[in-house]
Amino acid sequence: MSKSTLAPDAILQTVKEGPGPKTIMLGARATARKIAEAMAALAHAHGGLVILGATNARKIVGVGDPEVARELMTSAALLPSPPLILPLPQLVEVDGKTLCVSKVPAGLPHVYSVRGQYLVRSGRETRPLMPHELRVLLLNRSEASFEAQTPRGATLEALDPDRIRAYRQLLNLSPMEDANDLLLSRGCLAETEKGLRPTIAGLLLFGKNPQRWLRSAEITGVRYAGPAMSDDFVREDIRGVLPEQIRQAEAFVNANMRRGMRIRGLEREEVPEYPVSVVREAIVNAVAHRDYSIRGDNIRILMFSDRMEVYSPGRLPGHVTLDNLVDERYSRNEAIVQVLAEMGFIERLGYGIDRMIRVCQEEGLPPPDFTETSAGFKVTIHSRAESLVGAGPPVNLYAHLQLNPRQEKALAFLQKNRRITNREYQTLCPDASPETLRRDLADLVDKGLILKIGQKRATFYILK
Repeated sequence: MSKSTLAPDAILQTVKEGPGPKTIMLGARATARKIAEAMAALAHAHGGLVILGATNARKIVGVGDPEVARELMTSAALLPSPPLILPLPQLVEVDGKTLCVSKVPAGLPHVYSVRGQYLVRSGRETRPLMPHELRVLLLNRSEASFEAQTPRGATLEALDPDRIRAYRQLLNLSPMEDANDLLLSRGCLAETEKGLRPTIAGLLLFGKNPQRWLRSAEITGVRYAGPAMSDDFVREDIRGVLPEQIRQAEAFVNANMRRGMRIRGLEREEVPEYPVSVVREAIVNAVAHRDYSIRGDNIRILMFSDRMEVYSPGRLPGHVTLDNLVDERYSRNEAIVQVLAEMGFIERLGYGIDRMIRVCQEEGLPPPDFTETSAGFKVTIHSRAESLVGAGPPVNLYAHLQLNPRQEKALAFLQKNRRITNREYQTLCPDASPETLRRDLADLVDKGLILKIGQKRATFYILK
């Protein structure tokens, strides 16, 4: 028996935790096909371990003949089409019994079928890939990505010559250099049987109307008043080419975030609710690295009173996982990333995740949370409004309700102090009569923004 590089304590802990997204446990009598299906399913997700000799009930039964078990796992890896090229299985002694463990690395280059089936690990289950999931996986693991496709009916007329001209000037290219050659070299044009045609990347970066060809290529920005979704919000749907979407999305966040004073030593300085560079990085990454082949879903920027969430359709690409996100690099949209980099939006060498974490640490904020959902990727940036002095609600948050300046003052006071009385409102607005202020507060109650608590002299109001 060769020495194992897998620690027995770690394998024991894995078995105790039971099956999961990166762990498949099979009994000692599992067939080569069953083992092959488990390996292929992990290869189509983010890799993991296949443990032979342990059950889903977290019981270690061991394998009868360790060498036979290892030979079985080795041959099982050759059953898929194409064969899986994996490290040799390891024999691990745990609680006096031998387990045979095969490690499936993340980011394998192919799509693997077992007897015509394409499987994937999803949570604690192994299931067939849905048709759209298989299509996305094939695109991600082939040389031809979705951004390189040419939509039917799209011609050179779909591109905006002014945007192309501005891009050429940005690169300081000679007017004599052919624009089509430039776009071909950047993956924004492709040579087809019908001549030069714009690619998805070209339309998204330089198109006159990109959403004609890709309706879901847009950003939705929403600002809610509280920590959860509610009926009171400000919304903006952002369309157009990707560079403009980035600028408009950043402007939306800047217009809808709170600002206050932070005291450092003996000095006061104005500070926004979120570090601007972290916001910009999250938006740029979402635009540059989203999966544009996913239809019916778009990038969403959701701002709450305690956090901001930036959601991008498409799970992490290639071999990138939540565990190696800071260090590993893989561009799903190489052409888009290159052009955005040349425009100054993004560094082609990385995602900027490490910069986001570093800036948050320097600003005394928790690092952003990175979450992979069933169909996308989400970045959560924590608000620092609670630590700021005088951080009232965003200027535009209640604009659609046509509030008067006195009511806006009352809401700002409530954001900071959690409650307001009639006397406190009178102090805020000394020039208004008690009857006017009473009507103001009643109107805010009718609009569903605040709640009235108590009666007569004991009355106070809170945010709803």
